[in-house]
Amino acid sequence: MSKIIDGKAVAVIVRGENKAEIASLKEEGLNPKLAVILAGDDPASVIYTRSIEKACISAGALFEAFSFKDAGDEDEVVEVINRLNMDNSVHGIMIMLPLPKRMNKQRILEAVSPLKDVDGVHPLNRAYNLSNNEGLFPSTPQSCIELMVRNGLPIEGKHAVLVGRGESVGKPLIYMLLNQNATVTICHTRTRDLAYHTRQADILIAAAGIAKMITADMVKPGAIVVDVGINEMPDGGICGDVDFENVLPVAGAISPVPGGVGSLTTALIIKNLLKAIKLSKKRH
Repeated sequence: MSKIIDGKAVAVIVRGENKAEIASLKEEGLNPKLAVILAGDDPASVIYTRSIEKACISAGALFEAFSFKDAGDEDEVVEVINRLNMDNSVHGIMIMLPLPKRMNKQRILEAVSPLKDVDGVHPLNRAYNLSNNEGLFPSTPQSCIELMVRNGLPIEGKHAVLVGRGESVGKPLIYMLLNQNATVTICHTRTRDLAYHTRQADILIAAAGIAKMITADMVKPGAIVVDVGINEMPDGGICGDVDFENVLPVAGAISPVPGGVGSLTTALIIKNLLKAIKLSKKRH
């Protein structure tokens, strides 16, 4: 019988850790605060901003959102970021993506101080991930690692096959897996004979954004299967990149959608906020 990798259960544990750490910091006179920049009116970004606000409130952290309803002026957004960088009462800054097309995404992301970059998108933090140094890293690929580690699923020495090479999940996850001493194969939508590669995997991670693309015949019996995909179905529900029902009897362990990787991301944003405080103290 396959083990269900329960993201909600892990999220409860991480939220509890966050809450306890924030309470301890408050006793020292420090109130952790996260600032979110929301430019434009992308519906998913608006919803995600609200979910992060709720996560902050639940954990006991302060939260402030800066909205630019008309997509804002790029210089104005950068000016706000610079002000937040200098504000010692703000410990984390997050830029909601996607940004409006007319904005220079790279300029805005690079404006955020690497020590406050809780979403791990600054080039310096990407370099820290690549070189296995301390930094702030993206929450979704981190969630994949946390789910396996906290469920006692070994990564070291395993052959991990990652399907997906996107900037937000696939590429950062390559180095996170390598830093866990996995042997990593990278596949994507243009990989020839994809099933041949996925059947070699001890750990199979699907992050391509294609509904149910990983079928039962593509999975090695007993493999750990982590599904990062979130795809809307015709009936309004969501499904992952893995054909969950049919892969379930084959896999040794599998994360569901919903209830898997996505359940943990907001808790890890708060965890990164607390890590930012530690890194700032250490580097200053």
